[in-house]
Amino acid sequence: MEIKITKKLLRSYRKLKREIPLLEQELEYMKQGDNGFGNSVILDYRTGEPRPQSVVGFDQKKYDRRDADLEKKKAKVKAVEDWIQAIEDGQTRVVFKMYYIDGMTWERIAAKIGYAGNPDYPRLHIRDRYLKEQGAVR
Repeated sequence: MEIKITKKLLRSYRKLKREIPLLEQELEYMKQGDNGFGNSVILDYRTGEPRPQSVVGFDQKKYDRRDADLEKKKAKVKAVEDWIQAIEDGQTRVVFKMYYIDGMTWERIAAKIGYAGNPDYPRLHIRDRYLKEQGAVR
């Protein structure tokens, strides 16, 4: 599955990065003791009449959904990181890395690359220009 890098995906990158450890913890928690158990109601026809009966067991569907969600998020994070590492222009790559991967503010990035008085410069003239050139604006 190929993941297209869009502005929307880049915006969600930091959130995805924070959600991955939480999902991993949730999956581990589900495996311990009775934590992953769920309960379903089935209709029992042994007497000829439908009678609701509760069935308790490990909720494998829920576990599988969470696990699939975790794998999708990991794939998106890896795609964004690989895309950033593949940017040829050094300054552009560093700006993307500082903002998305390192979580720096535009003010700090501007100061680090020599535009301390203009925090909008790296965002508008480096990031946005590059995204427009790549067709990733969405």
